Amino acid sequence: MPELPEVETVCRGLRGFLEHHTLTDVVVRRRDLRIPIPSDFEARLRGRTVQQLSRRAKYILGFLDGDDVLIAHLGMSGRLFGYRAGDPKRPTEPAKHDHVWLRTEEDTLLCYTDPRRFGLLTLCPKNKLAEHPLLKDLGIEPLSAELTPRFLSDALSRKQVPIKVALLDQAVIVGIGNIYASEILFRAHISPLRPASSLTPTERAALCPSIVAILQRAIDAGGSTLRDYVQADGELGSFQDLFAVYDREGTPCQRRACRGTIQRIVQAARATYFCPSCQH
Repeated sequence: MPELPEVETVCRGLRGFLEHHTLTDVVVRRRDLRIPIPSDFEARLRGRTVQQLSRRAKYILGFLDGDDVLIAHLGMSGRLFGYRAGDPKRPTEPAKHDHVWLRTEEDTLLCYTDPRRFGLLTLCPKNKLAEHPLLKDLGIEPLSAELTPRFLSDALSRKQVPIKVALLDQAVIVGIGNIYASEILFRAHISPLRPASSLTPTERAALCPSIVAILQRAIDAGGSTLRDYVQADGELGSFQDLFAVYDREGTPCQRRACRGTIQRIVQAARATYFCPSCQH
């Protein structure tokens, strides 16, 4: 599933296609996504101008003129592609898994493609956005000023689960998924096996900049492409070329002073990669 860097990259890429543009045509070919597309989806979008695109956790939010916000989530295999008029790659007919097509006044085409249909596209009134079931229980944004050692102290002090599992809790910090949790803990020299409550003030202080650095570096690289993820223009992400531990089981640790070997374990049904020699 795309994590924060991938969703942020897609959101930024879509701004040039959608932001400040008017939706002139909306075609829904299949409604039975993870949350069914509303029956009035087309009517509520046609003629609306996208005033702003932003991201909250792993959701893309399109603020429209009028009363609604478009909420999009890519799920496991969802993609949002943008094509300008005259683009030789632009399709003339929907592909098998193209569920929604959007067109703007400049004849830009946006295609939502999702083979597994675990993603979603829905609408929410602006005045009810904070109460929406998808958003109301989300934690803080990791790239915001809210992420501090004091916040981590308050959030983790009573959590007995491993710190890797705690980082995946979207009610605490949003957007960190399996890949980046492993990379963050490696950078901070913290073992993923440690109970979250056991982190010392020094370790919490090291964890904050590690979270920011790894996520920002991944955004700069356009995210990680392992299976389905691509950017809004179809380009692949490249952060997978920079992995220090993820998917590197059995390889030497990259730290010069460390002679350890990267190991893989399973935590909460997810693969975790770490160096037992330099992560404590």
